[in-house]
Amino acid sequence: MARAGPRGLGAVLIAAALTTTIQCGPAAALPLQPPRDLAVQPVDFRSASDAVIRGWFVAGRAGAGAVLLLHGVDASRVAMVERARFLASAGYSVLLIDFRAHGESSGDRTTYGGLESLDARAAVDFLRAAAPGERIGVIGVSMGGAAALLGPAPLAVDALVLESVYPTIAEAVRDRLRAWLGPVGPPLASVVTGWLFPRDGVHASDLRPIDRIGGQAAPVFVLAGSADPYTTPSESKALFAHAADPKSFWLVPGAGHVDLHAFARPEYERRVGAFLARHLREVGRGVATGFTAAGAL
Repeated sequence: MARAGPRGLGAVLIAAALTTTIQCGPAAALPLQPPRDLAVQPVDFRSASDAVIRGWFVAGRAGAGAVLLLHGVDASRVAMVERARFLASAGYSVLLIDFRAHGESSGDRTTYGGLESLDARAAVDFLRAAAPGERIGVIGVSMGGAAALLGPAPLAVDALVLESVYPTIAEAVRDRLRAWLGPVGPPLASVVTGWLFPRDGVHASDLRPIDRIGGQAAPVFVLAGSADPYTTPSESKALFAHAADPKSFWLVPGAGHVDLHAFARPEYERRVGAFLARHLREVGRGVATGFTAAGAL
């Protein structure tokens, strides 16, 4: 076998370092402090991912609907607390969870939405039992949105809000390498992806939310940042294009791969609040909400 020259060896070393960075192990399982202004109940349940999932449940007003909040990679349910405050103030029941290998949940390492899709499914089942009779919505951020789309079958929910969700893991790896290394990065994408997968039975070919979004029965609202280098606007628009009607899209001006609620709080709460009310509450049906699938672009 030919020996790698200085440039080739350098590329391999860079790719190895990036692989170590991308291969997130479990987030620190420190005790998470519940927000004092929310009446949260600590909960835990078993997922088919072979993890014990821990979270917080906030009981809402009867008939107001229920929402599951799914965080991104290397985060925890704490990252979703501000959204929980917004939703609880509107009367929704809310469930915030830690995915496997994140926060206080068990597990060794992330699979970027693969096995986490089983956590999302278990959380929906838990929320349906905790808030019987309520229509259920999901807000999934980045990996959380991917987890909401992946899995053996569509989630049995009534509304999906998907924020900054990658269309395929190959594009997610390529975009990050480009953002970190410039033009040198994308040629390393196949090497890094090959080192990352398979992991825990999940293959890169399993992580293609763009192939799953069209099969969702629930209405979909896709949100993206106009300056996001990790999930580009063109990729988010492609994901949206594959979704079935009814669907809506909002490209948040100036936002990167960030907390879109924190970045554009008033408009986020207006748009997401209207979408959830339309699909989770009978009183919201047929009422104009100020944006449409076309007008939101």
